[in-house]
Amino acid sequence: MTALETTHHRSPSPPVPRPNQLDYQRNRPFAILCHFGINTFYGKEWSDGRLDPVAFNPSALDCRQWAATAKQAGASHIILAAKHHDGFCLWQTETTDYSVRSSPWRDGRGDVVAELARACQEVDIGLGLYLSPWDRHEPSWSTDHAEYDAFYLRQLIELCTRYGDLVEVWEVWFGGAGSDEHPYDCDAIMNVVYTHQPGAMIFNMGRPTVRWVGNEDGLAADPCWYPVDDGGQPLLIDEARDPMVRSTYLPPECDAAIRRHWFWQLDDSDTLKSVDHLLAIWYRSVGSGANLLLDVPADRERLLGFAGVLKQRFKDPYVAKIVRSKSSVTATFDRPDRPVRIDHLILREASESGQRIGRHRVVSAAGEILVDDVFAVSSQRVHAFPAIETDSLRIELDDPHAELTGVEGYLTGVETLPSLEVQPALMIGKVDAARMLPGG
Repeated sequence: MTALETTHHRSPSPPVPRPNQLDYQRNRPFAILCHFGINTFYGKEWSDGRLDPVAFNPSALDCRQWAATAKQAGASHIILAAKHHDGFCLWQTETTDYSVRSSPWRDGRGDVVAELARACQEVDIGLGLYLSPWDRHEPSWSTDHAEYDAFYLRQLIELCTRYGDLVEVWEVWFGGAGSDEHPYDCDAIMNVVYTHQPGAMIFNMGRPTVRWVGNEDGLAADPCWYPVDDGGQPLLIDEARDPMVRSTYLPPECDAAIRRHWFWQLDDSDTLKSVDHLLAIWYRSVGSGANLLLDVPADRERLLGFAGVLKQRFKDPYVAKIVRSKSSVTATFDRPDRPVRIDHLILREASESGQRIGRHRVVSAAGEILVDDVFAVSSQRVHAFPAIETDSLRIELDDPHAELTGVEGYLTGVETLPSLEVQPALMIGKVDAARMLPGG
């Protein structure tokens, strides 16, 4: 067995996480994303801002059920698309009449954001909001950039000041939806967030604290690097550039929809992802050190089925005691009289001083290689392997300064990662004519 070779040269001072980034990675790895709005009632994914609000009438809306289901599924928070690209607002905004105020729902006095905020507070989970900068209803978006920027800031201030603390301000995809046509005033947007929601994570715009992973399949890269270059396009990573000399700590957030489409559609129930496919996504996102947003426009049962398998699989950890030596970590399972039997391992890297582990190997007490020369550990790395009995493990690391904060073994009855399944194509007729951009 050869020694681990580093994939990069060492930086004496790699980029380090901010406290809210570290908390987000450790305590909020899985959340629910919710697309709900005018499109829901017209069978659309993207609409052009001309759909009549008269159809928006969710008479059976129960945000308490949403929040309770998310909590039961193990989600730390819900992110609601308070305004999608169509411009329809789910709160009582003073900026436009294209909102719930013009709908028959609750006689025009309803507020989806307020109802969800109260529901999340009741079950003690967080709330995040997605406010699309691209607005296909508001004429000034394309005719007067300064006027639209002021319009957008007023909407952002309303959302940041009316509904309590936000976990995440999920503002935009790819540096601003349509930003090549409308350059946004990112400094002004950031000032609003810093003033009114200083603890919120900021997704992919201005001065972000978390970036888009770059696909809508829920899949992180392997290795899952956190350092990126600070070049104004945070989701773009130069993979050829040494990750340990990149300048900014910016972990990725994966997103996927539980069906093929982001908004609920009457005619796409056959595209509902299987539990096995959802598990395959989880292993390749959360299990690789990224965060995961799962869009659930409808289907409580599949979400809870997926979450139930995860809870059952990881309910009984064997927690190891960790002793660091020069080039490895010894993890000893403290179980009297007999070794433990495990087929899964979760490793957690200490990231306070930055991401340092480029490669690692896991060896049993008998010398059997369980995980051979694999890339980064990151905030969480999940491994599956044929079941073994052992009382300790040796975890070799390629950086003498790297530390692990946790090693947990599990006996799940599953010895391999689930496979990804082929997924159906988008129904293009559900998108009103416009150039497609990344993002739901």
